[in-house]
Amino acid sequence: MRAIEITAFGGPEVLQVAEMPVPVPGKAEVLIKVHAAGVNRPDVLQRKGHYAPPPGVTLIPGLEVAGEIAGGDLAGSGYQIGDQVCALLAGGAYAEYCVAPVAHCLPVPQGLDMIQAASLPETCFTVWSNLFDRARLKAGESLLVQGGTSGIGVTAIQIATAMGVKVFATAGSADKCRFAQELGAVACINYREEDCFEQLRAANDGRGMDVILDMVAGSYVPKEVSLLADDGRLVIIAVMGGVKAEVDMAQILRRRLTITGSTLRARPHDFKAALANSVREYVWPLLEQGKVRPVIHSVFGLDEVAEAHRLMESSQHIGKIMLKLN
Repeated sequence: MRAIEITAFGGPEVLQVAEMPVPVPGKAEVLIKVHAAGVNRPDVLQRKGHYAPPPGVTLIPGLEVAGEIAGGDLAGSGYQIGDQVCALLAGGAYAEYCVAPVAHCLPVPQGLDMIQAASLPETCFTVWSNLFDRARLKAGESLLVQGGTSGIGVTAIQIATAMGVKVFATAGSADKCRFAQELGAVACINYREEDCFEQLRAANDGRGMDVILDMVAGSYVPKEVSLLADDGRLVIIAVMGGVKAEVDMAQILRRRLTITGSTLRARPHDFKAALANSVREYVWPLLEQGKVRPVIHSVFGLDEVAEAHRLMESSQHIGKIMLKLN
């Protein structure tokens, strides 16, 4: 099969198409003929040598796919050869075939094509796990999504809005802010403006945010802590702005604040399987009812993967960047 090899750690040019053996599924795993794969920032980190796959996982990058089941252990799964599925992977999506635990697969939602379906697993699993499981976000609360037009951002805005949450967002341009509001954000503020946090508080009638979903960390953390409402929860899912922050711990104590975070790739099999069940129960109906929709910015061929990574690193995109394979 054709697959992407990281020939050395470095820029997008280190991503090269190579011939590799088709992987062999093990117990409770399926072989997927890949039609499309998502490009995500963890793939960029892996390419640079900053986010190694968990032990025993393929070095081929890519965390989400959609395609047809071509073989494997289907006992008790309800799936058959030829069924169309999308799947969360720990690696291996940038290839014509990949292996996935059957418990981490979901049927392609009705009405969606393969490219749209492949854009869902990484973002939907991440958003549900962090906002609704970890942060206990509920209807009637307020949510701030930092980076509202990223792949995670457009998913978080839509799911939270559909669940009855009052959503706010930040983005890096007026056009991006308008798009975030079209998706359901009550207000979206350009984070390049110095009074961004004060504008957000004003947009929420002078009240702090119940939950903040943060992909930046670094110097943003103390500002986000100040923006939280009493009993508020800050959830950090990436550290694009740095791994260190100085926080007023007295605020944490006095206002009963929570700072938490998570990564998904190395979580245990059973955790991801339970998360897949939750996403299928709560998010899939929203997709099939049209209340949440995939947002695809660009689609590249496998041999254009370097260009896909360059676009990702430019942060000029809105929504998801995808690879089209078979």
